[in-house]
Amino acid sequence: MIDALGRPQSLLLLGGTSDIALATAEAYAAAGPGLRVALAARPSADRDAAVTRLEAAGCTVRALDFDAREPDTHAAVVEAAAQDGDVDLAVVAFGLLGDQEQAWTDVAAARALAEVNYVGAVTVGVALGDLVRRQGHGVVVALSSVAGERPRRSNFVYGSTKAGMDAFYTGLGEALRPLGGRVVVVRPGFVRSKMTEGLDAAPLATTPEGVAEAIVKAVTGGSEQVWVPGAMRGVMSGLRHLPRGVFRRLPV
Repeated sequence: MIDALGRPQSLLLLGGTSDIALATAEAYAAAGPGLRVALAARPSADRDAAVTRLEAAGCTVRALDFDAREPDTHAAVVEAAAQDGDVDLAVVAFGLLGDQEQAWTDVAAARALAEVNYVGAVTVGVALGDLVRRQGHGVVVALSSVAGERPRRSNFVYGSTKAGMDAFYTGLGEALRPLGGRVVVVRPGFVRSKMTEGLDAAPLATTPEGVAEAIVKAVTGGSEQVWVPGAMRGVMSGLRHLPRGVFRRLPV
């Protein structure tokens, strides 16, 4: 159970090599000993390094094989994460950014984005919803993006997948609320991470540690939606209401 100070006893990181997922686990580990982590990711040197990193932070870590593009396996992965006890907090942190020009001109590239960012997120979410329902408690943190709040020419395929993912987890939160569960939808702007390496940082760029701090605060405070940094909420509200003709002329 998550204690009165907002600290979980167990985490499930889906996309466990994600910079944000690891920073979130480290933030909770720093708050006290005994954190149990199920780290779900594809077998790789990166996963091994992630396990070592969290163990060095004082966590007890179990690695689970997980591939976002194998939806038929997702329920089994979630069940495996709960073998050692209830999952207090699950972080859905996997995703593809992709080449945005290729994404709207190449079927395989577009399909990969859709299968990972939307289909995989939904199938994992259904499995998590079932787990939370049976436990009678649990928080799901879904890493969405401000890119899903209004489609932009520069990344509309990626943005569309995040829009669908965001809508699903927002609805999942409503479904789980009367059953003892909660969903926190996190909408970061540009995050300086492995995923965006080599790209020019956008205004109001943040870090994995900044997103992790916002996640911890949201979970403790009972929030259901959070923008990172907080100023992005006002920015996106303004952009959503701009006339289409004005919006298309912006360098976004």
